[in-house]
Amino acid sequence: MGLQRWYDAHVMPKVVTAACGQKAIARLRAQVVPLAEGRVLEIGCGGGLNQRFYDPARITAFAGIDPSEPLLDGARRRTGKSDLPCDIRRGVAEDIPFPASTFDTVVCTYTLCSVSDHQRAIAEMHRVLRPGGQLLFAEHGRAPDAGPAKWQDRVEPVWKSLAGGCHLTRQVGSALRGGRFSVEPLGRGYLPGAPRFMGWMEWGVARK
Repeated sequence: MGLQRWYDAHVMPKVVTAACGQKAIARLRAQVVPLAEGRVLEIGCGGGLNQRFYDPARITAFAGIDPSEPLLDGARRRTGKSDLPCDIRRGVAEDIPFPASTFDTVVCTYTLCSVSDHQRAIAEMHRVLRPGGQLLFAEHGRAPDAGPAKWQDRVEPVWKSLAGGCHLTRQVGSALRGGRFSVEPLGRGYLPGAPRFMGWMEWGVARK
């Protein structure tokens, strides 16, 4: 096993869980995840960091996918106590293993940055939502200011190898609009306490 494969298998899941579990990010999750309703699919559910924010009274069934088996173990532990029908399986956002128009809500938090094909992942989330369904998102991406954006371009090649393929320069709201979603922003801005080149956040509701 090469060094990068060893890092991705044993270190990266812990790094990602710690980074995505910080309090400032949890506050953004708390603004979008409770809006989930009906049949819910979470993209990048590994680690189960969103589980405590769901309102079980609003959900009829829960499914989740993640490409990382170590992270899926955490998701299964957190959903194991739920009385809801749950389907947690390995999968990628670019090829979601569910039929079209299956879900009322798709939840995607801090996941679009690391998918291999950004546009394909967005198209797949659109496909599995029923007409009128909602995509709840909270993501980091391309900063609107020249200074931080310049540093994002410089740092991204090294950052991707350390953070599971995470991109710093991807668009969020405009990419969702390009994927035939109607976007209703709930907020956008720099994460307090984070370096600006890492901290541009956008969160909201995108409707099919």
